[in-house]
Amino acid sequence: MNILLWHVHGSWTTAFVQGPHHYLVPVLPGRGSDGRGRARTYTWPGTVTEITPRELRDAPVDLIVLQRPHEAELAGRWLGGRRPGRDVPAVYLEHNAPDGDVPGTRHPCADRDDLTLVHVTHFNRLFWDSGRAPTTVIAHGVVDPGHRYTGELARAAVVVNEPIRRGRHTGTDLLPALGTAAPLDVFGMRTEGLARHLGLPADRCRAHDLPQAELHTAMARRRLYLHPVRWTSLGLSLLEAMHLGMPVVALATTEAVEAVPAGAGVLSTRPEVLARAARGYLADPDAAAEDGARARRAALDGYGLKRFLDDWERLMEEVTR
Repeated sequence: MNILLWHVHGSWTTAFVQGPHHYLVPVLPGRGSDGRGRARTYTWPGTVTEITPRELRDAPVDLIVLQRPHEAELAGRWLGGRRPGRDVPAVYLEHNAPDGDVPGTRHPCADRDDLTLVHVTHFNRLFWDSGRAPTTVIAHGVVDPGHRYTGELARAAVVVNEPIRRGRHTGTDLLPALGTAAPLDVFGMRTEGLARHLGLPADRCRAHDLPQAELHTAMARRRLYLHPVRWTSLGLSLLEAMHLGMPVVALATTEAVEAVPAGAGVLSTRPEVLARAARGYLADPDAAAEDGARARRAALDGYGLKRFLDDWERLMEEVTR
């Protein structure tokens, strides 16, 4: 099939385009949010083709994967009046947990009967008010980076973009206390100045903005993965850390309680418990490696690429039928 989707989330799209189809990704001059084209920092196969709005007007499209509310109007205009869900089969992929008046947040696709609303976690489907719209869950899949864990550095890896701006959502306010328990390496965009913002010594909170090709190896050198996120969808970085063989110390919120089984790390809603767990892993590298190995097995079982692509294949067959 020819599948139209925008480059919105690089990590998720990297898994999705491993399937057997032809993927049309809009590109615009300047490569802004509605026309990023092919990823520059992820490895995508040759079946991903950049396409301009003019080329889309007459392009054969078998399925549209919408990911943002305004894309339905955009697709209809760029496809020469062909409407997603009416003239071309469509699904709406919701990456995020609801925001605002939780748990009463109404989804933009609520009550639509012309497309399927796809959530990436069961938690998200539970908390979004989707009305009568047909919904399903296709949990994340991850391209396996391999078991790279060494844990040689007695530090905790944290992966988050824009931690200062996102604040309490990503648990940034918890990092000062957690940073006293374990020195932190925070990977992500716009992490510069974080130690100063948190009031931590520079050595207790180092910021890194690495290309994707270097990120996994750097993460795997740290003793543990710390996930202090209060309210967001299940981070792919958490699943990638588990694939790498890292033990997890995480807030027991959103879908993390389903993703991280007993023996793969420590989950709690009490930051002091997380701090104690981080100190424990720093003091016992063997225990960290054993829990990390269990985390990897759980990630491969629950979030492997084959299961992810098979689930999408079944849904696409149903929708296009």
